[in-house]
Amino acid sequence: MSRFDGYEQLTFSRRENGVLLVTLDRPEKYNAADETMHTELTRVWNDISDDPEVRVAVVTGAGEAFCAGGDLGMVERMAGDYDRVSHMLREMSDLVYNIVNCDKPIVSAINGVAVGAGTVAALLADVAIAAEDARIGDGHVRLGVAAGDHAAIIWPLLAGMAKARYYLLTGEMITGAEAERIGMVAKAVPRDRVLDEALRVADVLATGSQQAIRLTKRSLNNWLRTAGPIFDQSAAYEMLTFLGPDVLEGVAALREKRAPKFPSAMPS
Repeated sequence: MSRFDGYEQLTFSRRENGVLLVTLDRPEKYNAADETMHTELTRVWNDISDDPEVRVAVVTGAGEAFCAGGDLGMVERMAGDYDRVSHMLREMSDLVYNIVNCDKPIVSAINGVAVGAGTVAALLADVAIAAEDARIGDGHVRLGVAAGDHAAIIWPLLAGMAKARYYLLTGEMITGAEAERIGMVAKAVPRDRVLDEALRVADVLATGSQQAIRLTKRSLNNWLRTAGPIFDQSAAYEMLTFLGPDVLEGVAALREKRAPKFPSAMPS
């Protein structure tokens, strides 16, 4: 039995040269991450590391989106629930560190919108390939919670502090083309070429010197390990804001497709 047989919302395809294609497979919800997908995204990187047949992983989304972020139902179940929030804090930390510590190179094929939980895998991948018209962002502040699940550890390194501050404080989205321009992704290509280009890069990595490539990745990711305390603090702050009132208004505004009226921004 393959170690990947037990997954429900991730699907897998083994390619030549030890390339494993990992697909977020909930297209009817634009691959939004509920509790099941979030857990699977957390543990899959350990399974990839431990599989001797896998040399490189490529991660993409089924259908039109890469990942539409956290499922709103999951957000509602977490709001004000200390036990759920505590569990998510452990899991979101494992998600980030499992990607960072995965021995094998990871290539992301960002084929559409990538926000929230999806952006973790999209931008923490060793090589990120985006569709030029993909929309990438971290909308935590628009939901009423602090940006915590990956942003503080990687956005300033990729785009610089000025851009990181701007996009994380405003919650604005950027296109794949703009993401390439400011250094958020390695390449932006037409949407119909995203997966092919990601698989091409994966083949280059899979047929190169495996020890050399893996140890180079390990060295480069020390930049992220050095920023670990920054991430840990941001993750705790995100979970703290899940226990406040703003997140409920954020969810309601998203469901009703209107601008939020956060309690914390109301006149005293």
